[in-house]
Amino acid sequence: MAAAEPAVPALPGSGGVGTGAPSGTVPVLFCFSVFARPSSVPHGAGYELLIQKFLSLYGDQIDMHRKFVVQLFAEEWGQYVDLPKGFTVSERCKVRLVPLQIQLTTLGNLTPSSTVFFCCDMQERFRPAIKYFGDIISVGQRLLQGARILGIPVIVTEQYPKGLGSTVQEIDLTGVKLVLPKTKFSMVLPEVEAALAEIPGVRSVVLFGVETHVCIQQTALELIGRGIEVHIVADATSSRSMMDRMFALERLARTGIIVTTSEAVLLQLVADKDHPKFKEIQNLIKASAPESGLLSKV
Repeated sequence: MAAAEPAVPALPGSGGVGTGAPSGTVPVLFCFSVFARPSSVPHGAGYELLIQKFLSLYGDQIDMHRKFVVQLFAEEWGQYVDLPKGFTVSERCKVRLVPLQIQLTTLGNLTPSSTVFFCCDMQERFRPAIKYFGDIISVGQRLLQGARILGIPVIVTEQYPKGLGSTVQEIDLTGVKLVLPKTKFSMVLPEVEAALAEIPGVRSVVLFGVETHVCIQQTALELIGRGIEVHIVADATSSRSMMDRMFALERLARTGIIVTTSEAVLLQLVADKDHPKFKEIQNLIKASAPESGLLSKV
């Protein structure tokens, strides 16, 4: 190894990790999630060989749709650090593979070809219980109209419709990709995952409906756990309690989920006044969304 390349800190003690490695190889402890497996790589192996080894050891558990960072355990700091540039293995070491929740290079960028709308449980029996339900119905319908104009797939769920009724009549479900009953709070059902797998290049979900602190929150957390960026539409999302709604949105925002508005979403999706569908979207938003009691409760 050239003198200019960074040295690799050795692990303390002999501990038996990687002992008996073939000649010309270096013992390495490969860590992923809660697992740690000793193996070996050729002396001078770099980033690509380490990734290949991780795949050979944990391939059945690694979601290839996500981004990853390889980190090295540094004795000097007593913790893992990002793999140094130009790193090669020269002596026994410990590395781990860390999945990123989102693709940082695309954070917040909505495009019609990579976006799906999720409409969650906008049902008749919720009408008297959910705060400002009429307002979020109005905004939800605007979002679905925008999705039809821009050719964006829409997935709709209904929580226990036998007891809570179907989606309210004001919400036009013409052309939606899927309408599913559920008992699970999260919208991430096997049928929904299968539908997403059929849509090439899905990167973002625009999510709205009820209740913010239950079905919306649990759906959002499951989606980002799968590497999908989530945009929650604040003016189309509510709960029975404004306190529950407020703290749910604050928690989700801290998690990296984007809390936004219907107009921001629709204009971001067209992106340019010269977009062929801009006039139709402009007509949708000429009247501002209702400035209901939701406004001061975000």
